[in-house]
Amino acid sequence: MHIVLLGPPGAGKGSLASLCHSRLGVPHLSTGEIFRREIARKSPLGRRVARYVTNGRLVPDALVVEVMASHLRQQPRRRGFVLDGFPRTRRQAEGLARVLERWGRPLDGAVYLTSPEDLLVRRLSGRRVCPRCGANYHLRTMRPKRLGLCDQCGTPLVTRKDDQPRTIRKRLAIDRKACKPLIDYYRKGKLLYRVNGAGYVGTVFVRMRKLFRRQGWLRRGRA
Repeated sequence: MHIVLLGPPGAGKGSLASLCHSRLGVPHLSTGEIFRREIARKSPLGRRVARYVTNGRLVPDALVVEVMASHLRQQPRRRGFVLDGFPRTRRQAEGLARVLERWGRPLDGAVYLTSPEDLLVRRLSGRRVCPRCGANYHLRTMRPKRLGLCDQCGTPLVTRKDDQPRTIRKRLAIDRKACKPLIDYYRKGKLLYRVNGAGYVGTVFVRMRKLFRRQGWLRRGRA
């Protein structure tokens, strides 16, 4: 199974990709995690990415594709992959398609998680962050052991400005506009599939797995 997970902030892409890995054995590749790992290792690619990230600039599409291709190349072909956070633009999607075509590993589908805006706002506004160690929590789904305090270092948790309702709605509007060319690209390529992302993550995962079964993406023994 070779798929990309798409959807607005708060749709649950990371959590669902992790479930695909733990329950279906399909490797989960997260752009953010890969970038952080490469930067920490100070690899040649990591140093190139760091020049943009540390200055608050967007990493160019060509470099994003290069970094992700280097990690995709390391994945056993038989296990497939679930991509989370990549591609973000049509150019990245086109670059990914060229890479997979060269390897003879075409994309099975782009799964878009749909959710009402009010639900996304509730999910995102419940996030709390430790300003000291960076640990993330959520008031509904990932509560700290002690209310308002980080489990790791005991520091009082804060709400980021990006996680305030008014800011969230602006982010969602920007995201809708920015991702339209990417969604159109996959729809025209007959690779776009929509899954209802409302409800608990386990419920949404069941919906996704039903789609995987219908499309025949799961290897025998994983269904």
